Amino acid sequence: MHAIEALAGQTTRLVPVIICGGAGTRLWPVSREAFPKPLMRLEDGQSLLQKTFLRACRLPGVSEIMIVTNRETYFLAKDDCRETGVDDVTVGFVLEPVARNTAPAIGAAALAVRERHGDDATMLVLPADHLIHDLDAFEAAVARAAQAAQAGRIVTFGIAPTRPETGYGYIEVDAPIASAAIHDVSRFVEKPSADIAEMYVHGRKHLWNAGMFCFRPDVILDALDTHASAVSGPIAQAVARAARAQSDDGYSIELDPMSFKHAENVSIDYAVMERASNVAVVPCDIGWSDIGSWQAISELTKPDTAGNRVQGAVSLHDVENCFIRGETRMIGALGIHDLIIVDTPDALLVASRDRAEDVKQIVARLKTDGHQSCKLHRTVHRPWGTYTVLEEGERFKMKRIVVKPGASLSLQMHHHRSEHWIVVSGCAEAQCGDRVIALQPNESTYIPAGDKHRLTNPGVLDLVLIEVQCGEYLGEDDIVRFQDMYGRLPELAPAPQPATQIA
Repeated sequence: MHAIEALAGQTTRLVPVIICGGAGTRLWPVSREAFPKPLMRLEDGQSLLQKTFLRACRLPGVSEIMIVTNRETYFLAKDDCRETGVDDVTVGFVLEPVARNTAPAIGAAALAVRERHGDDATMLVLPADHLIHDLDAFEAAVARAAQAAQAGRIVTFGIAPTRPETGYGYIEVDAPIASAAIHDVSRFVEKPSADIAEMYVHGRKHLWNAGMFCFRPDVILDALDTHASAVSGPIAQAVARAARAQSDDGYSIELDPMSFKHAENVSIDYAVMERASNVAVVPCDIGWSDIGSWQAISELTKPDTAGNRVQGAVSLHDVENCFIRGETRMIGALGIHDLIIVDTPDALLVASRDRAEDVKQIVARLKTDGHQSCKLHRTVHRPWGTYTVLEEGERFKMKRIVVKPGASLSLQMHHHRSEHWIVVSGCAEAQCGDRVIALQPNESTYIPAGDKHRLTNPGVLDLVLIEVQCGEYLGEDDIVRFQDMYGRLPELAPAPQPATQIA
């Protein structure tokens, strides 16, 4: 039977589980903590998450996809899936309160899949930030993996190395690799030296670890119990105590924060794959890339005659072998070579091409210095829309706020700042204290410090307004929420003090 036909003819349910997390520090300044790598848009306008989601939807027999992501990026991931236009697949979300690496994420997903579909379902775990170009070959590899998974194996996917890559993990097998066979895994090798990686290219016993897995829920949960009890115990409590919600197009399982934070911060490779005896690998040639650095991103763009790869508005003179990516501004480059230049509205990266893997060192330094550019963009996404900081100085800040149709900010109050709202386009409904007023373009209202207030877009078009804040402290943590349609109601905390102001 053809592999794809075998997949379509399975009697057990195939449930793709997309792991959508990670800071993507090597892709700063586009990838940030609050806007991670899977949400980055490529030149064709699709995000890496959207490409992974559509790839999973394409698999025969798939009627449900589960996405594991952080609570803070849930609304962004949900919007990305909705934008694909797929409406015949149930989309569920397992929401992590904090990042705890892939073992807790996969373990929580396995408990959720078992709860919904039983122990004999087939889980296909996919990272949200990889590219796969040969979709037919991918389907065939998944079919082979699913058959082995149903037989009780923990299956990973291996890519035949085409170059001596020191930034990838490798999978070693006992016998020379045959592309159509399932191989037992001898061991995993993490990021070898250049000379050893060169040997692996020609030895026919090593594969790149693609970070994709296939197994039954009971098999992976038994493995976690055996090899990683510091993961399995806390996640079992986190799922048992989770807050669950159901809607017409999907569901969410919000893991209990107090339980989940006790789960060991460990990868599934170290927790299970390197220790279990029933691990197998499916060799596959699927046009795979993990898009782990700006060097990998650059290779998605066709070079010009001088070897330059450019995205955005760029003017070059005497430039060779550079990757230049811009967003809004014109970039001029003169007399340079072998550089990576990535421009965003609030941060600029200039790096040597051979140091692309080291961009994470810049992010680590920014985090140590407490600089917000490691976490946030100038335009910040919220469940209701976005805000962009236009200008700020001592005791004032100006924002451009966009509220989606039908969306509403929380009913909230600020201790240290007043606000002035001026509508630019669309219509607004502004609540301040007991008053509710309708605002049209070029109309405004004033919100004194200490007053409860809420902004709503009752229209069918985006609401755009300018917000002017004035006060002794303008930090984003000076928000006390009383009602919120997006579940953002933490316990009330003391008012932030001006002396602790963050930039």
